[in-house]
Amino acid sequence: MKRGLIGAAVVIAIILIVGSSTLYTIKQTEQGIVLQFGEPKEVVTAPGLHFKLPFIQNVEIYDKRVLLFENPAQEVIASDQKRMVINAFAFYRITDPLEFYQAVGTEEVARARLSNLLNASMRQLIGTVPLVDVISGERERLMEDIRTRVNREALQFGVDVIDVRIKRADLPAENSQAIYQRMQTEREREAREIRAQGEEQSLRIRAEADRTRTVLISQARRQSEITRGEGDGEAVRIFAEAYGQDVDFFTFYRTMQAYREALNAGDTTIVMSPDGDFLRFLNSALGTGGDVSLEPSGDESQP
Repeated sequence: MKRGLIGAAVVIAIILIVGSSTLYTIKQTEQGIVLQFGEPKEVVTAPGLHFKLPFIQNVEIYDKRVLLFENPAQEVIASDQKRMVINAFAFYRITDPLEFYQAVGTEEVARARLSNLLNASMRQLIGTVPLVDVISGERERLMEDIRTRVNREALQFGVDVIDVRIKRADLPAENSQAIYQRMQTEREREAREIRAQGEEQSLRIRAEADRTRTVLISQARRQSEITRGEGDGEAVRIFAEAYGQDVDFFTFYRTMQAYREALNAGDTTIVMSPDGDFLRFLNSALGTGGDVSLEPSGDESQP
């Protein structure tokens, strides 16, 4: 009884071991190659459960999705002898598992080959363009040229390079500070030139404004003198006409104006002779009288 159970257990174990060595699974994102003693026998791309010979065959599984490869930073010299440290990355896919296995065998070896191809292409193509093309709109065309060249070489080991991009392009650390200082000096020089131009323009505008102000003031004064002279002339003419129409009244009117101006201030003290010309109308009754002469005397008769 015990021997029968042990024998059955051994048979079941052998069946399980043989079954696990016979069956294998390919996922949706995988592809594989069936190898017999290291020789490729079959390429399997369809997902599902598959069979192989136990113990003498094994399966190499490869990813068939788009894979990312990040290349280590490399120092590259542009055509204008400017040095750059460039980080690049590439997207690739294993399109032919058989060629891939025969050429490189594993993804680690494939990545090393891609790194060498990418570095060689970058040095060769970036070395033909100036630094400004790497950091300007020409960068897109440059990346496409690098991808084309890398892909042409990568197809030989069953890999399709879909895209190549520059992640970062920096100047070497020993050059960054010197270039920064040179850029700072250049910007300071441009700032001084702009300030000098602004000061010159400011002086020009200020001088033009002063000249315009002087001209306008001169013209205004000239016009005011002309207007004042015309007004004085008109006033003299009117006074002359008024004086000619009634000399006695004009003399009286001018005398009253002199009284008002002389006696207007409350703190004014005037000492004069009672029989002076200035008090002529005050000595007569209400400024009129039969025996008082109203003829002009001295400056009081002048307008």
